[in-house]
Amino acid sequence: VQVVESGGGLVQPGGSLRLSCTASGFSANSYTRWDRQAPGKERELVAAISTVGGTTTYAASVKGRFTISRDNAKNTVYLQMNNLNPEDTAIYYCNVEGWVLGSYSAYWGQGTQVTVSS
Repeated sequence: VQVVESGGGLVQPGGSLRLSCTASGFSANSYTRWDRQAPGKERELVAAISTVGGTTTYAASVKGRFTISRDNAKNTVYLQMNNLNPEDTAIYYCNVEGWVLGSYSAYWGQGTQVTVSS
């Protein structure tokens, strides 16, 4: 099982980034979430999406600026982040829940750094 994030980087305030999370090794996955952890702060949910139906959830702090979407054919979930501000600086982690060898489990990726700074 692999969960791989990409797309992080350095961006100026007001800029945009798109993060990708690609999962492999699942016989079926049901739910994907993006969390973030800023220095000295607890990890928090940013956005989540279900595989079937595409139901989405957003943290209040990102609603209207971030959009989570998925391409089931590519087993990839995207997080489009617009109008970024310094408070969005964090390591962003992807978590995928699904079935692996008959067991339902959740797996984290290694994280990708997002830095918003002028």
